[in-house]
Amino acid sequence: MAESATAIYGAMAANLAIAVTKFAVAGVTGSSAMLSEGVHSLVDTGDSILLLVGLHRSRRAPSADHPFGHGKELYFWSLIVAVLIFGLGGGVSVYEGVQHIRAPEPLADPFWNYVVLACAAVFESISLGIGLRQFLRQHAGQPFWKALRSSKDPSTFTVIAEDSAALAGLAIAAAGIAASQALGMPELDGVASLLIGVLLAGVAILLIRQSRGLLVGEGIRPETAAAIREIAHQEPGVTGVGPILSMYVGAGDALVTMDLTLREHCSAGEVTQTIRRIEQRVRERFPTLRRIYIEPVAALTGGAQPA
Repeated sequence: MAESATAIYGAMAANLAIAVTKFAVAGVTGSSAMLSEGVHSLVDTGDSILLLVGLHRSRRAPSADHPFGHGKELYFWSLIVAVLIFGLGGGVSVYEGVQHIRAPEPLADPFWNYVVLACAAVFESISLGIGLRQFLRQHAGQPFWKALRSSKDPSTFTVIAEDSAALAGLAIAAAGIAASQALGMPELDGVASLLIGVLLAGVAILLIRQSRGLLVGEGIRPETAAAIREIAHQEPGVTGVGPILSMYVGAGDALVTMDLTLREHCSAGEVTQTIRRIEQRVRERFPTLRRIYIEPVAALTGGAQPA
């Protein structure tokens, strides 16, 4: 969680500085693409604040109403962030682009646009570097794309997605301004703004999809469940493993339950030791599986019950 907060603070500082600069230059030059980029950076700044709120609330201790803690708070706030990116970032950029295409105005002084875009690219690259470093540290030893698809920490994932979209948006804005200036077609500046809006909407849809899956009870991956089943079958007293039910209750915190069929005439002590060994081996291999509940279903000799 601390690593996630570091990435978010880095992104927030960069986006705030960039947003102020972009709005100032957009006011001077009249660039629609630059105005859209300013809105983009401002939305990203607000998103960082919301992610920090989600991180803070997700760390609250379990209560009677929330016995498994408040980890899903982070998923909720990540969903709000994605909606804001879609509505404010993408919507405003598309609107501004359409308006500029319908009523194009020549750029007053394109030079300052290039200066700001270059500076913004440097800051966004630094922010993206911080986020990637934290992400790779959390998923050491895993291929990047596989780790990105399987990540259950939406805060770091969102920072990486936002910064990547920001760099792509800067490239689109620069291309639109350059084409508008070279061809004498100010409409192209509006087209760039429109493309930036479509880009943001696409990123928002990806983030919404990820947050939705986690909010509605997404479980562990099939290969993880298969590995748990294999660990259980390696115990000599286990003759069968029931369905493995799981759900993420927070970033890096998953719940797993399963039934075990044990051989006949196992004592209560043997059952208890078998369950403890399975739990220990599963936790050692998968540290995020913090809540493991195993229920023996075979009758025990003498009517004894496991401890």
